[in-house]
Amino acid sequence: MAQAEVVLASAGYDHTIRFWEALSGICVRTIQHTDSQVNRLAISPDKRFLAAAGNPHVRLYDIQTNNGNPIASFDGHVGNITALAFQSAGRWIATGGEDGTIKIWDIRAPTVQRDYKTKVPITDVIIHPNQGELVSCDQSGAIKIWDLAENACTHQLVPEEEVPLRSVTMASDGSILVAGNNKGNIYVWRTKNKGDLTELDAVKKLVAHPKYITKCLLSPDTRSLATCSADHTVKIWNTGNHSFDLEKTLVGHQRWVWDAAFSADSAYLVTGSSDNSARLWDLQTAETIRHYTGHQKAVVCVALHDISL
Repeated sequence: MAQAEVVLASAGYDHTIRFWEALSGICVRTIQHTDSQVNRLAISPDKRFLAAAGNPHVRLYDIQTNNGNPIASFDGHVGNITALAFQSAGRWIATGGEDGTIKIWDIRAPTVQRDYKTKVPITDVIIHPNQGELVSCDQSGAIKIWDLAENACTHQLVPEEEVPLRSVTMASDGSILVAGNNKGNIYVWRTKNKGDLTELDAVKKLVAHPKYITKCLLSPDTRSLATCSADHTVKIWNTGNHSFDLEKTLVGHQRWVWDAAFSADSAYLVTGSSDNSARLWDLQTAETIRHYTGHQKAVVCVALHDISL
């Protein structure tokens, strides 16, 4: 991770967004996000912008300058925004919220391009690697796949009735889909493309944690799955042959672990916790190599972009 190339940010309940020098652990910039707590962070592919999702706005900040004011605002959700993702070319963002809607916004003119209404609070939304579909999960325990060309929901899965799903993640090649729920269970599907249609085959159920899973995330090289939990740990699972054997348990956070982000080479993981800190882990050794302290309240979201442009 070459230093100047790395954008690392964390945020949460103290109404600040902090940027860190990843390797030294020094906080290099703080933005006051006065609206609300920050629920989600996302960095644009070109590293120009940081999007921060709160209640009920998404604010867009300039990473390249020291301007502490948002340069754009995305207004239209009611209540907390719980999901946020940039399209791979950085032209649009997808959001989901407690209001049960999933929205797509144009970055250049912050207006809603698509608005999918469900009757249930959305807990996570990701953009399929094909950039033509969204995958959402919600409080009712359903996963839905939304086809942007068809402008419709094409699939719905409910792995466990009435158990809220918390997080969803997909392999960078689109080959597997993973979701984690409030019981600490992980579900894995293999995806098959038949023409334009995606088919899902259930592969595995995993009892991953004894408490809530807050986040599940597949690594860029697709070889590992990270699961964050209310049990204060992060677990790293080996995805080889869809075995999902437990490889490492990352122990160090003192409270719930809320979010995680892999480095581009899949060798490191950044996590954020209710213990008011973020950590950088070396996944080879399962050790904390940097501890980012300075937040006054829970850190519930982190973002990392260390790909050389």
